[in-house]
Amino acid sequence: MARHNQDTIDQLYNLIANEEDARACTDIPDEACREVPRNFFLILASNVLTKLGDLLVSPKTVLAWVLSAVGAPALVAWLVPIRESGSMIPQMVIGAWVRQKPVRKWFWTLGSLGQAVSVGAMAASVWFLDGYAAGGGVIAALVAFSLARGFCSVSMKDVQGKCIPKKRRGRLSGLASTIGGTATVILTVLLFWDRGDPGLLFYTLLLLLAAGLWVIAGLLFASVEEYAGETSGGGNALGQAMKSLSLLRDDPPFRHFVITRALLLCSALAAPYFVVLAQNTNDSGLLLGVFLLASSLASSVSASIWGWMADDSSRTVMIRGALIAGGTCLVVGLVAWQAGESNWIGWFYPAGFFVLSIAHAGVRLGRKTYLVDMAGGNKRTDYTSVSNTVIGVVLLLTGGLTALLSMVSEVAVILTLGLMGLAGAVSATRLRDVTND
Repeated sequence: MARHNQDTIDQLYNLIANEEDARACTDIPDEACREVPRNFFLILASNVLTKLGDLLVSPKTVLAWVLSAVGAPALVAWLVPIRESGSMIPQMVIGAWVRQKPVRKWFWTLGSLGQAVSVGAMAASVWFLDGYAAGGGVIAALVAFSLARGFCSVSMKDVQGKCIPKKRRGRLSGLASTIGGTATVILTVLLFWDRGDPGLLFYTLLLLLAAGLWVIAGLLFASVEEYAGETSGGGNALGQAMKSLSLLRDDPPFRHFVITRALLLCSALAAPYFVVLAQNTNDSGLLLGVFLLASSLASSVSASIWGWMADDSSRTVMIRGALIAGGTCLVVGLVAWQAGESNWIGWFYPAGFFVLSIAHAGVRLGRKTYLVDMAGGNKRTDYTSVSNTVIGVVLLLTGGLTALLSMVSEVAVILTLGLMGLAGAVSATRLRDVTND
């Protein structure tokens, strides 16, 4: 029975890989190569489950609604900064700690279980507390959630680099996004469409469902067959973290990648302002549902395409994603500037949001694949932790600047971010093509 299951897994993997393993496994050991099909699907399933969990605890939608429902709307402004930067800024310290261990899948497993516990704490806060006590509980749990997510972010790229060959990493990420995006479309329709104003019981069960998804994902990832890797350079985590910062000074290709990645933040930062502009003209629940579907559909229809393209050149994917993101922001910003608050324009923004989400999927997948392909061994962990820490700080600073600019107008923010995206595309053209090295 086990042999039959393994044969089925091998056949499915060969359909996806479309190439013999002997030709693909050029940058991982032979013993790891034999485990590639099984590891591919275990990592794929774990990623899909966490993407579903991310939908159910999205700070831009679900958690914002939850805080309003419990009577703590003033805390909504803290959701996105904590969710993004909280997992990035500590990653130099986390990365130095991870590097001391030859097998690193357990960091992802513990990070996933930590996220499950944190989301469970959110559910408890919503159900047992009221007002700003409940909101404070959700925010505190989100801090813990983001820290646990940092362990997953650092270890995932390292485990993937050790277990999946170079020419298969892009399609793994693409398939995870496509399957996860398709599933989120279904969940969006089932859970949110035409529901009106759900009660606290609905939100509590929603959060508990998300916690369960992270538990299952962690257990699946624990089954990945990872062989021991390098541990050189392990030591005091904080001291090693500060030493890792020297990469920005001594490694020009890496420094250029970090600068490019910072410019590509435009695709993430612009999306909320599309929603704000739409809400200014039409605040119906139907329009919110359209935005949720646009985000899910964009991922499901584009991610696998981006993934296959990234296996040919992750740099090209970043360039194309940045051009689409920058162009979309400029078009939407100019149309909004001319149209003002006309009723019809409210339904134009979800279309722009859909295209921007496609671009963001490409930018995100391209830069992740580029980083994994850029280095091997412990350097991959260093690159991930340092770049994420720096980007976390840049995200806070850029978020503050866009918040100030939004006091002038949301259109000014979108146009500025559009120019930022085009600058990112130009910067990406000067990156070295590492996929075919």
